[in-house]
Amino acid sequence: MHPGSGNSTYCSSGTDPFFPLDQMDSPPPYEVPPLTVWGIALCVSGTLIATENAIVVTTILATPSLRAPVFLLLASLGLADLLAGVALVLHFLFLFCVEPSDWSELLTSGLLVTSLTASLCSLMGVALDRYLSLSHALTYGSSQSRHRAAILLLLVWLGACIIGAGPAMGWHCLDDPNSCSVARPLTRTYLSLLCGGFLLVVMVTLQLYVGICRVARRHAHAIATQRHFLPANQSYASKHGRGKGFSRLILVLSVFVGCWMPFSLWGLLGDASSPPLYTYATLVPAAGSSLLNPILYSLRNKDIRKVLLQACCPHRYTQNTHIHYPVDV
Repeated sequence: MHPGSGNSTYCSSGTDPFFPLDQMDSPPPYEVPPLTVWGIALCVSGTLIATENAIVVTTILATPSLRAPVFLLLASLGLADLLAGVALVLHFLFLFCVEPSDWSELLTSGLLVTSLTASLCSLMGVALDRYLSLSHALTYGSSQSRHRAAILLLLVWLGACIIGAGPAMGWHCLDDPNSCSVARPLTRTYLSLLCGGFLLVVMVTLQLYVGICRVARRHAHAIATQRHFLPANQSYASKHGRGKGFSRLILVLSVFVGCWMPFSLWGLLGDASSPPLYTYATLVPAAGSSLLNPILYSLRNKDIRKVLLQACCPHRYTQNTHIHYPVDV
């Protein structure tokens, strides 16, 4: 307890007489920046991405009949996109709710790199699954195929986690701003290698879809040779189905290339002096891929839709144990 005179002096001056220098040198309190339209869009999009992908992942994992390789790949894709949504929400919180720090930047950037890497590799896995389901239809869906898919996903996530841990392990530009890339705190070397890997995965995925088109063309030719044995209405249905399949393939490829190519090229060509607007303009489509993937891949699958409809309206829909193993996602 301080003496009366000292106490009155302390109260009147508002400073601690025992530690005057500490209070004089203390930094001013952090002021949270005002909420912007970009911040609202960041929070809303992250929440939507996390919610819809959480529904997909929960649906697949909670349904024992959905254990074919394609469903394992879709669950991996949903989990990766779920993490991307969480990373966007965390970025919003660190920008507009709490004081940002170096570790918060490293956390959000590492989580985004991990999720986007796993998402892109899962998309390549879906394309590989489509190709194998057409070229090896007799053995598709076997226990050996599920085992190989599980090993593939384990390697994908192990690699994605190692790549995403790069910034936290010291591969960042917080101590050397001159080495920063268009996406701080990632260094230009790190982002160039990352985007180069993204472009490689995109090229391999497109090559797989070219192979899918070739296999589908052979199947269509085999069907055409037997067309005179089919009724007229069945022949029309076959043509109509192939037309819808081709249009869906064009849609999937257009979204895939449109989402991933801009940021992959910009990460290779830009540097720290480039306008941030260009970085946002190319990074938004890549993050938007996580919003579109459940619609283009998971929710288009008949079996996943059936499980969701049964959960929403159990009195109207009864679950069918038949699973469409040939990929229609």
